[in-house]
Amino acid sequence: MSETALKAPGAAAPSGDANRWKALVFIALAQLMVVLDATIVNIALPSAQTDLGISDGNRQWVVTAYALAFGGLLLFGGRIADLWGRKRAFVLGLTGFAAASVLGGVATTGAMMFGARALQGVFGALLAPAALSLLAVMFTDAKERAKAFGIYGAIAGGGGAVGLILGGFLTEYLNWRWTFFVNVPFAIVAAAGAYFVIREPEGGRNRSPLDIPGVILSTLGLVALVYGFTRAESDGWGDTVTVSMFVASAVLLLAFVLVESKVKAPLLPLRVVTDRNRGGIYLSLGLAIIGMFGLFLFLTYYLQIVKGYSPVKTGFAFLPMIVGMITGSTQIGTRLMTRVPARLLMGPGFLVAGLGMLLLTQLEVGSSYTTLLLPAMLLLGLGMGTAFMPAMSLATMGVEPRDAGVASAMVNTSQQVGGAIGTALLNTIAASAQTSFIKDHIAGAASKPQQQLVQLQGMVHGYSAAIWFAVGILGLAALIAFTFVNAGRPGSATVASGEGVEDEVPVPVVAH
Repeated sequence: MSETALKAPGAAAPSGDANRWKALVFIALAQLMVVLDATIVNIALPSAQTDLGISDGNRQWVVTAYALAFGGLLLFGGRIADLWGRKRAFVLGLTGFAAASVLGGVATTGAMMFGARALQGVFGALLAPAALSLLAVMFTDAKERAKAFGIYGAIAGGGGAVGLILGGFLTEYLNWRWTFFVNVPFAIVAAAGAYFVIREPEGGRNRSPLDIPGVILSTLGLVALVYGFTRAESDGWGDTVTVSMFVASAVLLLAFVLVESKVKAPLLPLRVVTDRNRGGIYLSLGLAIIGMFGLFLFLTYYLQIVKGYSPVKTGFAFLPMIVGMITGSTQIGTRLMTRVPARLLMGPGFLVAGLGMLLLTQLEVGSSYTTLLLPAMLLLGLGMGTAFMPAMSLATMGVEPRDAGVASAMVNTSQQVGGAIGTALLNTIAASAQTSFIKDHIAGAASKPQQQLVQLQGMVHGYSAAIWFAVGILGLAALIAFTFVNAGRPGSATVASGEGVEDEVPVPVVAH
């Protein structure tokens, strides 16, 4: 195979790798496993905590250990994929993730569980950017790229909700250990398929020496940032350690940017993030995830505590969101991606999701699932699916093949940091509003049932207050998409530059 750098306008569509659609199945399966893991463990956490004797103060580390390793090492993982080859990084990531999952499933102590979760995060940070960058270099034809990213976007968006259903089933009918063991068949099938099917295009590796100062500064900076938000959720924003983490993160990340602007072979070439379109995508995606992560958490608690749903029923209650995401991604995003500019899918997509979120501000203790939650979740899913698909495609488009891994890692980083911020920020807002409501109303509740009702009303009032913030955040994501993202149709041979002038962007074409 030889690689040509430029697809001339009007040239025949590239045939690409004959096995690329089979490869997509295994890439999608791996992505599903990683996304599932983010929510499946949350459902199993109460049971695991009891079995392993983990204290209330330490239980957050089941989630935090994974988030810190995953979020902190994503840029490093993306660079390793560029250096070693995406296929090799992908298979290694899958194998390591499966081994760490087995360790989590057989855990006998809290420390063993925390270690297993951190290891999952390490290998997830290698796997996630390798998966996205493989798609970026294997699908170069505009229409095929639209379909491939439509499927990937639907899985990336809807997988979390599928995790709630699967986690509910496994926890209720087997036990919490199966929420870890279930990753093993996913990983084995995806790794075996990838090994035999994926053929990475030649000439896309970045063999420059590894930027060690960049690795250290970015990892420590991102870990401090994610931990700062996690700590804020449990100990408050004024906590000394919380503030210290944010200050350390700002200093480390600023030093990272300075180092990257000076070194010959940077870990994250600044050209990847200073591009107007990619910068706008990373920012708007991160903001959208802030709203989504908080919502998943609130709705899960609302359905289980206020409505009394079982874990399985709660999971199924999220199905409309999954249906909306799949429809938005594969039917709207995919069909329109090669016809309209990305901002005209992303901006309206975030606004439709914001409309769904706006409906949820009306949440009350006695709210009907059919008349309020169902339409709200459909709108949320539809909007997010429509916006995510072109965003993921454009974020890796026009990137030099040697930068595909780190560009993909930045997509994951914006989502991971957005998730950490969303969980901490919206939880804090909800808790504050809840406390205030109960303080104002508890005096008027004479009997115990009335006091319990006030407690529930306070909880729902807190969720509603936080969701109003999420509506504003989604509005801001839409504004950024409309103003920053000025590229032409994703998948077209030309992409608008930061100055608004259309430049021809190298698109790798594989010729046999």
